[in-house]
Parts: sequence; C-alpha cells; structure tokens
Amino acid sequence: MSVAAEVPPVGELLRTWRERRRFSQQELSDLSRVSTRHLSRVETGRAHPTAEMLLRLSDHLDVPLRDRNRLLLAAGYAPRYRDRPLDDVSVAVVMDGLRRLLDAHLPYPALLLDDHWDIVDANAAVDRLLVGCAPELLEPPVNVVRVCLHPDGLADRIANYAEWGGQLLRQVGHRAERTHDPRHRRLAAEIAGYVDGHTGRTGAAAAPAGPVLTLELVVDGALSRFFSTSATLSTATDAALEGLHLETFLPADDATRRRFDGR
Repeated sequence: MSVAAEVPPVGELLRTWRERRRFSQQELSDLSRVSTRHLSRVETGRAHPTAEMLLRLSDHLDVPLRDRNRLLLAAGYAPRYRDRPLDDVSVAVVMDGLRRLLDAHLPYPALLLDDHWDIVDANAAVDRLLVGCAPELLEPPVNVVRVCLHPDGLADRIANYAEWGGQLLRQVGHRAERTHDPRHRRLAAEIAGYVDGHTGRTGAAAAPAGPVLTLELVVDGALSRFFSTSATLSTATDAALEGLHLETFLPADDATRRRFDGR
C-alpha cells in the first residue's frame, strides 16, 4: 500500500516562503495590504486564506508558479497554473517561436534551456562548441552548466575558467535560493566541486577585463570570445514555460565574428 506524502498546512507553507524572502510579517503586510493580524492568523492556522489573498501574497514573495499551485492545493483550492509538457500541442506555437529565434541567431550559438539548465533545443552552431566532450555528458538531458565545468566537458578549453565558473556558480546558487528546489541545490553543490578542484588551463592569455564577462573558449583550435544574453518569458502562465530561458552568445571580438561568419 502506497502512502501519499503529507502536505504541510497552507499557513506553514506561507510562513516558509515569507522567511525565505526574509520578510517580517509587518513588511509583507505593508506590501500586500493584508493586516499583520490576519497574516499571523493564517500562518498559525487560525484563519483560512482566500485564493486571491494567496495569489497576491505570492506575487510579493516572488513564489514560482509550481509553488503557487502547491499553496492553493494546500488551502483546498484548484491550481491556477497549468504545467504542460513542452511537446504539448497547447504550447506548440510558443515553442515554435522560440525555436525560430534559435535559428535566427545563426551563425552564432544559441540554446533553449529549462529551469535546471538542461538543453531543450539548440542551434547548429552549438555543436562546434561541444566537440571533444565526453559522450556521457552529451546524453539527454544535457545539462549545459555541467558540460561547461565538468573536467571531461569544456573545462580545459575555457581560458578564463575561474571567472566563468564562478559566474555560473553564482547563477545556480541564486536560483537555488529563489526556488529552494533540491535539484538546484544538488547542481550548485556539484559544480562547486568542479570549480574548487579545477587545475587545467588552455595556456591562452586572458583578454583584458572588458565591460562584460566573456566566455573565452578554444573552438576549432583557436581562442574564441563570446558574451552572453539571457531572455525569459516574462508573461508565462504555464509553470513549464516559466522556467525556460533563451541563452544566446555573441562574438566579443572581430576574430571570433570572422571565424563564425565563415570569413
């Protein structure tokens, strides 16, 4: 006989999110216009919140959509946000548009990543970056952060590994802090070990510090420099789409541009 996991009371969940965001009850009350007395009664189980109150508090606490659904379920309400597979026909028009952006970014690399930095799709230019990585790292789902920093991935071809690895570690740590997702925490711990233990170097001289941090990666035997941009769906109402982000790389010098332009 299977036993369902016990769901914490909605007040306990709400208090957990408030404390994660380091808000006092007074601060959250001031933002949400919910009285501290009522907020306290909800957190201690002496009052029952409306669905609208939970959603308003979730907005101010920056609660991810999946966790908003959990709050609603814990309070006895139906979820408000769908969580459909990315191959579902209902999100096909969005996925098609994102894939068109990947192709439009050619001849430069671009990837569509999920909330855990697993590759959902990528354009053909990404293949040039991944040459030489261990086959097991390229078995789906491919985690781009792991591939970058793993010693059998791109690590020994990244000239500025310490700087780039530190930036990726901060990004993963920040997302783990926001979501409190165990997968984010495990990924952060894993890559921290790679960054701390890395000793390999390409031997290429690092470029002078510029206005943005660049990825300095040996591609086809030559040092290429890229800066990256990241875009998300700011109006997503589906939990799966909320986590998607489009990561694009642009040449940071003329030599890299010529190399990828084929000139």
